Amino acid sequence: MKIIQVAAAVLLTATLGASFAPQAQAQSDTFRVANGAAASTLRVSMNRAVVVETDNPFAELSIANPGIADISTLSDRSIYVLGKTPGRTTLTILGPDGGLVSNIEVQVTPDIAEFRERLRQILPNEKIEVRTANDGIVLSGTVSTIARLDAAIELAQRYAPDRISNLMSVGGTQQVMLKVRFAEMQRGIGKSLGSTLSVNAGSSNSFSTGNPLNLAGAADNAGTLGFRLGGGRLTTQVLLEALETQGLSRTLAEPNLTALSGQEASFLAGGEYPVPVRNDGEVTIEYRPFGVELAFTPRVLDDNVINLRLDASVSSIDTSVSGATLPDGSVAFRRRETQTTVELRDGESFAIAGLLEDDFRASARSVPWLSELPILGALFRSASYQRDQTELVIVITAHLVSPTRGDALMLPTDRVRPPTERDLFLSGRLAAPGSGALGEIARQDFGGSYGYVLD
Repeated sequence: MKIIQVAAAVLLTATLGASFAPQAQAQSDTFRVANGAAASTLRVSMNRAVVVETDNPFAELSIANPGIADISTLSDRSIYVLGKTPGRTTLTILGPDGGLVSNIEVQVTPDIAEFRERLRQILPNEKIEVRTANDGIVLSGTVSTIARLDAAIELAQRYAPDRISNLMSVGGTQQVMLKVRFAEMQRGIGKSLGSTLSVNAGSSNSFSTGNPLNLAGAADNAGTLGFRLGGGRLTTQVLLEALETQGLSRTLAEPNLTALSGQEASFLAGGEYPVPVRNDGEVTIEYRPFGVELAFTPRVLDDNVINLRLDASVSSIDTSVSGATLPDGSVAFRRRETQTTVELRDGESFAIAGLLEDDFRASARSVPWLSELPILGALFRSASYQRDQTELVIVITAHLVSPTRGDALMLPTDRVRPPTERDLFLSGRLAAPGSGALGEIARQDFGGSYGYVLD
């Protein structure tokens, strides 16, 4: 609490000059206290001053919290009140006889006059209303984009840190529909060439070289050619294997997702695989998602520029990893993912391409010395190689959208209806075209976005 006793006008003037020299630029208003009347709340802007005048001279002043407001005397009837930090405190005025002249509630508020001026300079075309509530700032009105809303809040934080009430709304189109196309190609090719020479001199004497193929079941091996020489107890068998394999896999997904500006949307086309997890001797089941996954967060900036944060991945169960390399019940996954942030306008697209994996494996086996013989050396050698390529392309297209009327929507089920007994038994139809206006649209085989209108 700060207490000031009135002694002499010269001393008061000196005190005023020493206490408020840094605030020489502060503007002052006048607040009058009438004798015998209840004073209203004195509102002072932060870093600004108000002069309080009384009808009769006073002898003593006190302020409950000098950290909120500071006081000094101009004369025995004038008080200089300077706002320091937002808050509420009490100013007590006592007369020469020690009697109470008045108790004034001093409310220091953020300097919204300066804040309004800065707001008009930075965001001139935005209809933002600024008010004070207790020791904070209340913002209301409509702004054009979320980016400008964030700018107004950030500016208000400089005048009332952590005391901002945001009642503003965002006008215009703030919903973003993302059309995504996942395209993955997996190509594989493998070749092998090998031979086996087997000599059988009886039930207990035999000799074989080359690639250990299944001689007894040679007919089960694709790409094999064998012949047998000799008879009786001495038999020579030659088996040649030349095999070429090719594989092709195609994965495609085209999800359409819509999200409000600043909110996240996610998509999963696949499933979840149960994975046993051992913890302190107990086995629990955790589910790991796999398939085509997408998560994105759009933000609509000025001039309808869309800032897009995107996380996309394609995963599948890897059947090539098994056996002793994994614990019991576990499974391996193949995963290709990307994370990026881009900016684009309504209707523009970008592509993430070239996520290429090229895996090449080759092996060769031979019998020492014998494989180096001319011509016959090929019977003692075998070679194979396997090459796998994977390419993933993701194409993203963003649109600003707005809701539409429900009766203008077409559902996939509107294209067909359950068949009648005549359609099913006499015509063999499992489905019949829909009826009504939507059925007419369905007959035209019209395809498009569902639920939203593109700007």
